[in-house]
Amino acid sequence: MSKDNNSGKGFLIGFLAGGAIGAILALLYAPKSGKELRSDIKLKTDGILDDADKYLAEAKDKAKDLINEGKKKSEKLISEAKTKSEELLKDAEKVFGDAKAKANTVISAGKETITAESDRLKTALKAGVDAYKNTKES
Repeated sequence: MSKDNNSGKGFLIGFLAGGAIGAILALLYAPKSGKELRSDIKLKTDGILDDADKYLAEAKDKAKDLINEGKKKSEKLISEAKTKSEELLKDAEKVFGDAKAKANTVISAGKETITAESDRLKTALKAGVDAYKNTKES
């Protein structure tokens, strides 16, 4: 067990030593000084921020265009709906007028039939009363 513990410690010490040596070598052989490297990083960061601003402005423009297009389409749909509803209303008024005219025709015909039947019934009733009177007198 102590052998496993020693090899783990050795690996850790080797890893840390290798990292430190690698960092020292990187600093010794770096092509630029820290000041130049920071300046390059700042320029790259500024460039990325400018690109992000451009993309954001383009996205805003596209969003405005989409919103305006949506408004135009919705206004067109509303206009078409109004036109269709007005047409439906006119058609409904025409159907109602036709139905009213037919109902008046049927009512007039019914009144005439009732009047004719009423007259016929009165005539029959009068004839029955007259016949009864005649039979009673005779």
